[in-house]
Amino acid sequence: MSANYSIETDLKEAEAMAQGLSDYVRGDQLYGNTGGGFFSRMPSLTIGALVMRLHRLNILDTSMNDSQRQRLEKATALHNQVQREWFAHYEEKLLWEIESRLNSMRAFFRECRENADQCPQLYKPEALKRTIVEELVQTMPDLRIESDSVDKLVKETDGMLRSLITKSDFLWDEALAPIYPMDKYWWLYSSPPEKE
Repeated sequence: MSANYSIETDLKEAEAMAQGLSDYVRGDQLYGNTGGGFFSRMPSLTIGALVMRLHRLNILDTSMNDSQRQRLEKATALHNQVQREWFAHYEEKLLWEIESRLNSMRAFFRECRENADQCPQLYKPEALKRTIVEELVQTMPDLRIESDSVDKLVKETDGMLRSLITKSDFLWDEALAPIYPMDKYWWLYSSPPEKE
C-alpha cells in the first residue's frame, strides 16, 4: 500500500478486478491476473483485494465526481452479480484466501523471532494482509458463511500479532484513517518497535 492514496487508482484496480471476477472464482488459482501483462503494476485479483477496494470507495464516494461514481456502481454491481451467480465458488475462494493470508503471516512471525531488527521493515505487507482478511471476515455474516477454522486462525494470528507490535501512528495515508477505525483495525495503528 503506497503512502499516497488515490481514489482513481483504487477505482481502476477495482474495475479491472470486477471484470475478471467471474473467470477468477471459477478458476483454480488463489491469485488471479488483472490484466496488463507480466510487468503490470496492477495488484493480483483476489476476492479480498476487490472487497477492500469497494469498501473504501463506497465510503469515499462523496469525494468522487459523477463519472467515478458511475464506474464504482458498475464495478459493485458486477461483483454482486458474480457473488450471486457463482456463490459456491465465491465462498470457497473467500475461505481459501483468508486461510492462505493468515497462514502466510507465520513466516513474518518466525522472521521477527529470529531477527527482531528486521521486523519493523517487514510489517506493512502483513498489516495489509490482515486488513484484507478483516474485510472478508466482515462480509461472512451477511453471506451466511461460517467457519470455526477461520475464527480459530484469526484469534491465533491476532494473539501472535499483538505480542510483536506496539501503538504507532496510522500506517497508511491519513485520507484512509476514517475508513479504518482504531478499535476494529488496531494493527494499522501499531507496528513492531524499532530497536535502539
